[in-house]
Amino acid sequence: MKDNKKIKERTYEFAIEIINLVNKLPKNTGGYVLGRQLIRSGTSIGANIEEATAAFSKDDFIFKVSIALKEARETNYWLRLIKDSGLLKSVDLDSIISEAENIKNILSAIVKTSKERRNEVKCI
Repeated sequence: MKDNKKIKERTYEFAIEIINLVNKLPKNTGGYVLGRQLIRSGTSIGANIEEATAAFSKDDFIFKVSIALKEARETNYWLRLIKDSGLLKSVDLDSIISEAENIKNILSAIVKTSKERRNEVKCI
């Protein structure tokens, strides 16, 4: 549960960073469209982790964390696209992209470990 609390806090703080970043995007078509995509996926990560902590079964937990992982992958994509397109020239995106990759790796490990534990046979 200690690790769950850490990822909950981390994804919440990440969502705040995403909101602040989207507010810096230009108001042109590209900035608006990418900002909407980014804010949706970037804030969804933490929301799905929050739901996973209240899962009613191991399968439900794995499902919710898997959705969070998919959203983290998508968020990483939008961040890289914003960086490489030059939409935010004055903002250093490397640290937030790195955090997105770290979150993605953590969630991937949680899903993998949870699946392995679900499949373990318990001996009495």
